[in-house]
Amino acid sequence: MKSKILVTTILSGLIIFSSCKKALDYTPKGVLSSSDLKSPTAVEGLVTAAYAAIGNGDMIGPIYSDWAYGSVRSDDAYKGGGGTGDVGEVDALEHYNLVTPSMDSFVSRTWKNLFKSISRANVAIRAVNSLSDAEFPNKKVRLAELRFLRAHSYFTMKLLYKNIPIFDETATAADILKVSNTLSNDDSWNKIAADFQYAVDNLPTTQPDLARANKLNAQAYLAKLRLYQAYEQDDKHHVININKTRLQEVVTLTQAVIASGKYSLSADIADNFLPETENGPESVFAIQFTINDGTTTGRLNFEDGLNYPHGAPQYGCCGFHAASQNLVNAYTTDANGLPNFDTFNNSIADLSKVTVDTRLDHTVGIDGHPYKYDNTKPFSNSWVRDPGVYGNFHTMRNQQLATSASYFKLGPFMGSAKNYDIIRYDDVLLMQAEAYIELGQQASALPLINQIRNRAAASTGRLKKLDGTFPSSYNVKPYSPANWTQEYARKALQWERRLEFATEGARFFDLVRWGIAETTLNDYINVEKVRRPFLATAKFTAGRDEYLPIPQSEITFTNGLYKQNPGY
Repeated sequence: MKSKILVTTILSGLIIFSSCKKALDYTPKGVLSSSDLKSPTAVEGLVTAAYAAIGNGDMIGPIYSDWAYGSVRSDDAYKGGGGTGDVGEVDALEHYNLVTPSMDSFVSRTWKNLFKSISRANVAIRAVNSLSDAEFPNKKVRLAELRFLRAHSYFTMKLLYKNIPIFDETATAADILKVSNTLSNDDSWNKIAADFQYAVDNLPTTQPDLARANKLNAQAYLAKLRLYQAYEQDDKHHVININKTRLQEVVTLTQAVIASGKYSLSADIADNFLPETENGPESVFAIQFTINDGTTTGRLNFEDGLNYPHGAPQYGCCGFHAASQNLVNAYTTDANGLPNFDTFNNSIADLSKVTVDTRLDHTVGIDGHPYKYDNTKPFSNSWVRDPGVYGNFHTMRNQQLATSASYFKLGPFMGSAKNYDIIRYDDVLLMQAEAYIELGQQASALPLINQIRNRAAASTGRLKKLDGTFPSSYNVKPYSPANWTQEYARKALQWERRLEFATEGARFFDLVRWGIAETTLNDYINVEKVRRPFLATAKFTAGRDEYLPIPQSEITFTNGLYKQNPGY
């Protein structure tokens, strides 16, 4: 299905369970002895295994798909599924106040899966370092790739848990038990940044295998890290300062990616969500998946395996990740083709009477609208599993058609070989725009944001119904320089990020970065709980709910060396 793909299936043997509560685990085919690791070929295998590890999460321990952590915990989506008790850990995440350090799946399992990927990278780094430059001419490049992969996993952990232990390849098993999670916020960011910087300094701009990290990937990822680091937090997670030096680094790093000319916006945003157009000009760094690769099931994304329309006969399970009414309303536009910033959520939008941003129909399954660009099978309210609890909308960006060559059904669950983009070019543009705005240079942000909006306006080619008409009335226009103040630009940027990355898992982390999670999410709950009574007891508590708890099992394992996050 893909050419020149590095990541092969290192692990196989999927075990299928009969309920959504259970997940898919990989079983290793074998283990290597130390004598097997003395050849360049064996070491290359360990590098490949480290790449594989960043895609080795599962349904209840996700490490790349943030639908539960970044979408359901935000105002973008509800848990969905068969009522609040179905995969109750995600219901706890959605309510905030039900999350506990003892949750065995999600909170604890994701931690373990991420550290497995970090361990893979450290093992491979040690093996690479055991060879001389003469024995292994690619030594410096492979070390840079591995440090990039390690930084990716630590970055993910940092967003989820904030206070994490960080150790490198020199740490022994005994050393690891002495490393606490009490580094300052800035120090832990800098430790992760050092790996990305090493990758920037030592990776080539172009790699022979498309899955391998390159210099531009590292610059984009380092920019993302510095953007988060710029919003300095105190110990209670309040944003107390925005560091202008870090913002300037973001501008410089993103400009290097932009100026390279290697990446660009795809003509249609749909290209980002279809396997036929993956690895396109907009994909900066992605986890690669495969199917029909000679193994039993291929190497597939099952982290989104619960999130297909339950009542659709071509799927049959499981109806999780339902789009919120708030998100649907956010896509409405005014007479000028701009967002209804202040009034969007005053009522339930009548989609037959309002104009909307095109990205609504790239994101949300709506009754009578083409589902995933297939106008022969429009989405139907009958596909919704529990409309009385979660309403009639669904999400669809990370789902694939059952007729797609990337689609695979294993028991009741769905898998896909569609790549999972970690960083896209649209993100690079909006990161730079955000930095410019917070630097007081909002005029430089305007054309960047308008590139995104102009692409959205043009992304209608796949949206028509079978009769040739559009399912919605679209009106998307660029922003004008008039009244483009810093305050207005900030509001526009934050709105644009929501529309551009809706249901992809970015939203919650954006809100935390900006320091507006408490206000935004409690305002959301106060309105949404009237529409969706299952949210009646939900409440976001500042100083606690910005991050997951440190798993109690890890605190126990380290005899209390790890300290619990505030509020838990």
